This record gives sequence, structure tokens and C-alpha cells, in this order.
Amino acid sequence: METDTFTAFIGPDRVAQGTLDEVTAALAPSGPHPDGLLVFSDRTGRVTDLDLTGAAPRPRGRPKLGVKAREVTLLPRHWDWLGAQRGGASAALRRLIDAAIAAEGTPPTPDRAYRFLSALAGDFPHYEEALRALYAGDASAFAAHMADWPRDIRDHALALARLG
Repeated sequence: METDTFTAFIGPDRVAQGTLDEVTAALAPSGPHPDGLLVFSDRTGRVTDLDLTGAAPRPRGRPKLGVKAREVTLLPRHWDWLGAQRGGASAALRRLIDAAIAAEGTPPTPDRAYRFLSALAGDFPHYEEALRALYAGDASAFAAHMADWPRDIRDHALALARLG
């Protein structure tokens, strides 16, 4: 399973990229609330909040493993089946999810590039044309419409789109 990476921008400039811990460490000297900071998940293109105050609350679960406790609602027969599996319900769910992820892979989707661009480039020239080219799968037109945009934004959008 691929580890999610993140990219941080302050205005049009890419200022950090890596795991959440790496990005947080790189941004820590900027203070708790850097002006214009936006951090994006490279897997989804969504904006992600970071706690740069240095006083992050201790998460529940097994933090070293990244385990998060959440509620799952199942029918009694599902709980019975999960409980009978090797390692219990949580281990069985993790195995099922990992197998499903491996089976479907991570096909490129224009949505993550769209989410990123809608947060940073909505006022840029040729924005709508670039999005049309993105969703049409036209890599050359997508790049051409972004030619005059700031380099870091353009390059990251192209990487997220993975067209061609």
C-alpha cells in the first residue's frame, strides 16, 4: 500500500514535500500559522490541515503505526464472521481492505489535480480551458493552457494529473 505524501505551498511556491511528519518538520520554523499556507495530499489532491503549534493532541490507537480508532457498523453475522478470523475483526478488516486496494490499484484520476487547481489556480488565465483539457485527457492542451502559470503550481498539477 502506498504511503500518502503531501505538498505544501505558500502562495505559488512549493515549500515542502514528503510524508506528513517531513512536511510538518520542514514548516515548523515558519511558526504556527504561516500566511498563505496550503498543504495538499498528493494521493487525493485535497487540502490537509497541519498542526504546527508543536502541541498536537495525542491520537488514540497505535500512533506509531498510524492506527486510528473509528466506528464501524455491521450486522451481527458480519461481526460473528470477523470475530472468527485470524487476528480478530480489526486484522481481518485490514487484510480485506489491503487486498481490495491491491486488486484495484490506483488508476490516475483527474479529480486530484482538479482539487489542487481549484484551491490555487481558480483565478489564473485559461483555468477553465485547462480543466476541460484535464478531463478530456489531453495532456498537451492541459500543459499548454498552464504555460504561463507559476512553475511550481504547473509542475505539481501535471504530476497529479498523470496524463498520457
